[in-house]
Amino acid sequence: MTEGRSERHHHRRPQLRSELPDLLGDPDPADRTAVAHATAAAVLQAARAEPGTTPRLLELADRIGLDEIAELWRGSGPGTLPGTLWSLYLLRSWVHRNGAEAARVFAVGERVAEVSTAVAGVAHPPGPDEVAALGDAVLTSAFTGDFAVALERAGAFCRVVAAGRAHSADDLPEEEGRRQTRLAKGNLRMAEELEHAAGLWRRDELH
Repeated sequence: MTEGRSERHHHRRPQLRSELPDLLGDPDPADRTAVAHATAAAVLQAARAEPGTTPRLLELADRIGLDEIAELWRGSGPGTLPGTLWSLYLLRSWVHRNGAEAARVFAVGERVAEVSTAVAGVAHPPGPDEVAALGDAVLTSAFTGDFAVALERAGAFCRVVAAGRAHSADDLPEEEGRRQTRLAKGNLRMAEELEHAAGLWRRDELH
């Protein structure tokens, strides 16, 4: 299915530096949307056409900057290819930069969200290195494997993290408990968006 998709949606390969296109001035929203969709499709096409580019694409946010990718893709929203790739890059950046926190809340969540834990597939026991490896594996799989399965795995990870935050919130000081509850809702929302995007991809409706 993914090969057929790549053949039908052929785009120019992206140039990978701060090579994401500059939007000079105040571009028309339609132009910005078109650029977001075209570059997201080009990144995915490049990874699938030439697997050797995957390591560079994996570290795209590290080299270009997460804010740059956010400016280009985040506004496209859930249910779109650029919005979905933004979520995957955001997840990878979080588990790399905040591995100890990610591992801690995941370890709590895996005790109460067993099904999602199995789907996420984080090595046990989960530590900073293990959750960082999950972030790399999900994005690599999205580029070179079954895109829908990668999204479901990322969604499952977010569900476990959400469960861990919510489960531990009552045992924390009030302010921190509220913060963890708020973050849990955000994690759950991301999980739902990723799972919805997986369904769209399988129906060839994620663009």
